[in-house]
Amino acid sequence: MRSSRVCGRALSRKRVCSSVVKNGSCYQVREYSDKSHGVLYKTHQIFEKRPLIAPKTGPSLIHDPIYNKGTGFPYAERDRLKIRGLVPPRCVPMEEQVSRVLRRYNQITDPLRRYDYLHNLQDRNETLFYKILMENIEEMAPVIYTPVVGEACQKFGSQFRRARGMYFSTADRGEMSAMVWNWPSSELDVIVVTDGSRILGLGDLGCHGMGIPIGKLSLYVAGGGIHPARTLPITLDMGTNNEQLLSDPFYLGRTHRRLTGEQYFNLVDEFMNAVYLRWPNVLVQFEDFDNSTAMALLQKYKDKYLCFNDDIQGTGSVTLAGLLCALRAQGKSSKELTKQKIVVLGAGSAGLGVVNSIVKGMVTEGLTREQACKNIYLVDKDGVIGTTRKGMQPGHLEFAKENIKDGSSLLEVVTQVKPTILLGLSGVGRTFTQEVIQTMSANVDRPIIFPLSNPTSKAECTAREAFEWTNGKCIFASGSPFDPVQLGDKIFYPTQGNNMYIFPGVGLGAVVCKASRITDSMFYEAARRLAKMVTDDEVKQGRCYPSVTEIREVSKAIAMEVCRVAFDERLAGIPAPKNDKQLAELVESCMYVPEYVPLIHK
Repeated sequence: MRSSRVCGRALSRKRVCSSVVKNGSCYQVREYSDKSHGVLYKTHQIFEKRPLIAPKTGPSLIHDPIYNKGTGFPYAERDRLKIRGLVPPRCVPMEEQVSRVLRRYNQITDPLRRYDYLHNLQDRNETLFYKILMENIEEMAPVIYTPVVGEACQKFGSQFRRARGMYFSTADRGEMSAMVWNWPSSELDVIVVTDGSRILGLGDLGCHGMGIPIGKLSLYVAGGGIHPARTLPITLDMGTNNEQLLSDPFYLGRTHRRLTGEQYFNLVDEFMNAVYLRWPNVLVQFEDFDNSTAMALLQKYKDKYLCFNDDIQGTGSVTLAGLLCALRAQGKSSKELTKQKIVVLGAGSAGLGVVNSIVKGMVTEGLTREQACKNIYLVDKDGVIGTTRKGMQPGHLEFAKENIKDGSSLLEVVTQVKPTILLGLSGVGRTFTQEVIQTMSANVDRPIIFPLSNPTSKAECTAREAFEWTNGKCIFASGSPFDPVQLGDKIFYPTQGNNMYIFPGVGLGAVVCKASRITDSMFYEAARRLAKMVTDDEVKQGRCYPSVTEIREVSKAIAMEVCRVAFDERLAGIPAPKNDKQLAELVESCMYVPEYVPLIHK
């Protein structure tokens, strides 16, 4: 299936050096001599559709969403694939199929029913699903992922229809290295895995958290151009501590309490060893792991395998990018980041990921790490973290403050510190109260307020509340989407600090250059590139992120930055292109485009 993955634009205006047929698709090949490595460097783009070999025929083919075209099979294909009579007689063009799906989609008003409708389409015809998703990404991304995916996970057991991905549970000890061979694909680019212990802001949903890896990988495909056949969603069922699930007859996971300590980490070890035994070059993204394990797993595996934690590194990168744009909206340069006083509500793995990204930005702009940490105040459920805090986590130590009483409330911190930036990563809704925001606004001309918790019900405040309580002065971004807000005759445009701006591009870059590791420098450069992609007009409107409709271009640009870092740090598995043009062509050539190609069977 590698061939479908490399679907790009025709390069008819450029001279073709040669052409090859690879896995059934005809490519344009341009070669660049790289004497330093003694090899030829090649990029590929499809210029003519050629048949793709399908490994199956008959009913099994039309029930495979990777190959199925629904009513779109030409008559000649119906004969050679033995499906004549198994689909309706008329051959319907893809454009008409799209119109048919959108007509029904628009008749549905309930977000969860829309989610089900789209995923039923994905289970039947992935090419058509991604065609529609890519053309309607701004509207549909919130449906296939946050906020709707949260409700879908909560109702996963009662609405389960068809398995997607793989499950590894406590019943599979000692069997995982054999189980990975049950997956039919021998080549994978990206795995997204969760243990269901901290699904968005909803807590422990056990194996019903599978909706998260499925949704993330849909964004990898639509936003980053990873081929759907080269992705795998996985849930590690370590049990659950959710009493409601343990007593629910429709719960689909293991009905025992969650593993902890050595038993937990040993099982994750077995899983990781099994995965990399079968797919040694795959990228593993950890998603929605509880604070008690997320950082420990990242530290354990980041230098051993090609992996990262999106909640920690992705959230930190996208938040830093938003803050750099917010400073632009204030007429300030990135150098001014060093002068900001920042209060962060939420000191878990996501909060620590964000503050460490900000610290890296401040250090790059001239501060020492110690100086940078002094600008940041962490507030958890027990109040601000001071130096007298007992049982402090290691990651909190450098942020603990002497100049404020440990346990002081968020309002007390805002009153005393007079922050210029307020970030919410607590997973607790409506904690940015009117008094907190108005106190902040009284001391700052244009306060930067980012309630980043998901889903919408867990946001620390809404966009309307932030704009109303600051009289329209604030610069606002959130983790979940909010509609524009009108105050008087002025309209304010909240933007969503969605991790989909970062992780698809990071993953794409790692796949393109065959990186052996994901480093913090890659996420930092991704943040800087994302910030630069917000136009001056968007900044003037108070937007902190580019339009989601530009996600493919954003991912391409970020992938190029990741490749550059990999080349500089000697982590790439291919020779570096000689210039940016060649690098851009390489990245674009590796981005999947959903289109029907002729199928044959041998």
